[in-house]
Amino acid sequence: MQKGRNVSGKLNSPIRRRTIGIGAAAASSAATLLVAGCSRAPSFNLLGSFFPAWILCGVIGILLAVAVRLFFVRIKLEPQLKPLIVVYPCLAAFFTFTLWLLFFS
Repeated sequence: MQKGRNVSGKLNSPIRRRTIGIGAAAASSAATLLVAGCSRAPSFNLLGSFFPAWILCGVIGILLAVAVRLFFVRIKLEPQLKPLIVVYPCLAAFFTFTLWLLFFS
């Protein structure tokens, strides 16, 4: 058996062990931070069941983006908006995040 190698033939060096230790510490820290974020879920009572607030904000944001699209079509602004695949999802995200900040932050 060669010096510095373990039974499986892989190098057994302090650098390898340190790298594995750092990776384990990083994974443990990430898991701790992710679990800490779940301490309080913003939910509200809607017809007797607790409903996540972000779903409601998302649905209202999408409906507002549809209303803005209808407004853009009516005033004939939509042909000037080139990448429609980017414009309307961004509008929906804008309305969703704005509603979230106004009502739940």
